Amino acid sequence: MANLKIGVIGIPGKWSTEVLADAVEKKTGFRLVLDMADVSLNLETNTLVAGGSNLCELDGLLVKKISAVYSPTTLDRLELLRVAEQAGVRVFSPALSMLRLIDRLSCTVTLRNAGIPMPDTRVTEDIAVAMDTVRDFGSAVFKPLYSTKARGMTIIDADQEPDALESAISNFKADNQMMYIQRKINLPGRDLGMVFLAGNYLGTYARVPQGDAWNTTINSGGRYAAHTPPDDVIELAYRAQAPFNMDFTTVDVAETDSGPIVFEVSAFGGFQGTKDGIGIDAAALYVEHALKELG
Repeated sequence: MANLKIGVIGIPGKWSTEVLADAVEKKTGFRLVLDMADVSLNLETNTLVAGGSNLCELDGLLVKKISAVYSPTTLDRLELLRVAEQAGVRVFSPALSMLRLIDRLSCTVTLRNAGIPMPDTRVTEDIAVAMDTVRDFGSAVFKPLYSTKARGMTIIDADQEPDALESAISNFKADNQMMYIQRKINLPGRDLGMVFLAGNYLGTYARVPQGDAWNTTINSGGRYAAHTPPDDVIELAYRAQAPFNMDFTTVDVAETDSGPIVFEVSAFGGFQGTKDGIGIDAAALYVEHALKELG
């Protein structure tokens, strides 16, 4: 395996990216960290170049992060990786699999088509429909179609004057033409990150909120903790990730009074939560999986 050249796509200097690159270097002696912002495509020569490296000449690419903030540009960057795949480079996870998860709506439609229970959700461009939705839900979370770690999410409550409600929704719509609206769920003090490698369940960590934060994300002060879910929750998470053909992913699950529900399936999965919450070196396991696939 020492002759294999596996690049790592991520954010240079960031912990999860560097840990993955360390694991690759330990097994292969090769280290190449790439930021997709530096990658250029030449369709005349079918080359995908960053610095002095042609990604189409590598054996594999491990994608830890495609961009710091999700946006339609993130989809464009993933499209570039399809050129490397066509050249015979194994991308982990496949570009089309990640493409289906970056857009929140694409992920949601796939999950619901597979019969996965989720929070009550409505999607509209109509402000009047959005106002009716908030009134129906009582309290609603408005979510951008492209975001991670609850960035850009807004809670809008029904207990306000019609003009104030319309104004709050209009403010959100100013940056989000298509409004994705979910009923606000009262979490039981945590939500779960359920980790899968090549479709195999590795374990679960809990994200526990701190203070009065409405969400459990680490960006909002949450912390990771160990958790052992019942078999039915593991089975639900398994069914949720199955349609996406991911090499490594995390399924976000909440256990509610009416049963477990799925929020989303991650395009990249969480190394930090897996390490701090479960005590598993996900980077090392991911590289072992890549070497097995390439071998």
